[in-house]
Amino acid sequence: MTSDMAPGNPGEMTIRRAGAAIARTPDGIASGPFWAEWLLQGRRDGEMTAMRATLDPGIRTHWHSHPRGQLLYVLHGVGLVQRAGGIAEEVRAGDSVWFAPDERHWHGATADSVFAYVSIQPVQDGTAVRWMEPV
Repeated sequence: MTSDMAPGNPGEMTIRRAGAAIARTPDGIASGPFWAEWLLQGRRDGEMTAMRATLDPGIRTHWHSHPRGQLLYVLHGVGLVQRAGGIAEEVRAGDSVWFAPDERHWHGATADSVFAYVSIQPVQDGTAVRWMEPV
């Protein structure tokens, strides 16, 4: 057992302590910065990436897609999710959302609530996400 994570999925049971990898997100992926914590950082095809994110009220990701799909599990607060061509739908703690491979979508916090979630997505061709324009 180890408590330190190298890039890529660990080869054995690994514990990552809460708060060990919290960072503000870079510009260009949302309407404002938000807190994200890497839980798994896959690098090779088929490896998983996972992160916990917390968005302040009103913050929305830009449109994006995941080459092999994404599972979003809502931890806290109220959020909005929308796929291209669909309507924005409200999600709450305990809800989960599946976005199909390459399905263009966004997710974000409602105007009056924080939105915290865990996202899980596998890597394909060296990436787990493709970022696009603002919502």
